[in-house]
Amino acid sequence: MLSKTQIAQRIAKEIKNGQYINLGIGIPTLVANHIPDHLQVVLQSENGLLGIGPFPKSDNTDPDLVNAGKETITMVKGSSLFDSAEAFAMIRGGHIDIAILGALEVSENGDISNWKISSGLIKGVGGALDLVASEARLFVAMHHCHKDGSSKLLKDCKLPITGVKCVHKIFTDLGVFSILPEGGFKLLERAPGVTLEEIKSKTEGKLVIKGEIPEMESFDLG
Repeated sequence: MLSKTQIAQRIAKEIKNGQYINLGIGIPTLVANHIPDHLQVVLQSENGLLGIGPFPKSDNTDPDLVNAGKETITMVKGSSLFDSAEAFAMIRGGHIDIAILGALEVSENGDISNWKISSGLIKGVGGALDLVASEARLFVAMHHCHKDGSSKLLKDCKLPITGVKCVHKIFTDLGVFSILPEGGFKLLERAPGVTLEEIKSKTEGKLVIKGEIPEMESFDLG
């Protein structure tokens, strides 16, 4: 199974030159560390930053420079800071190509639940509500199962829904999936060493397997 870092590495392979990308809290923030050097992309944060760089080293940390998850970050050359209202105008105006979010659950129809758990204090749905309603392609980065072993890929979401029929691709520790127009998780790739039987047993929603499913390349980092 893939580690969080390896999930981020795999997602980074989907990124194309010239794209504007919003990184959500959790695993998605790690993607900033693995974007190939030859690509010119712009990472956006809804708290008002355009041009996020990799996470800082311990001797290069600015406590005033944080992403939406309150993690310290770096800025690349040409970055800009602005009001969060302008950041959301970029999202709502269709200027973000890809949004990468974490999730608690995803349904076979592409619904996403990513803001409220069954217990504990919460602050609300946050910027994810705007991202799932925008024109951006939505990628989800998450573990395939909850800590109790239950699947996060469901027929219907059990937790409060953030967005309906908005997910395009899902990247988990077991593999890569797309959402079919008629519904269902189409398996595109298997994580190294993961069998089809394991994926089937850990996917509650409709799983579609067509042809030979390739095993993704191994990763050095973990």
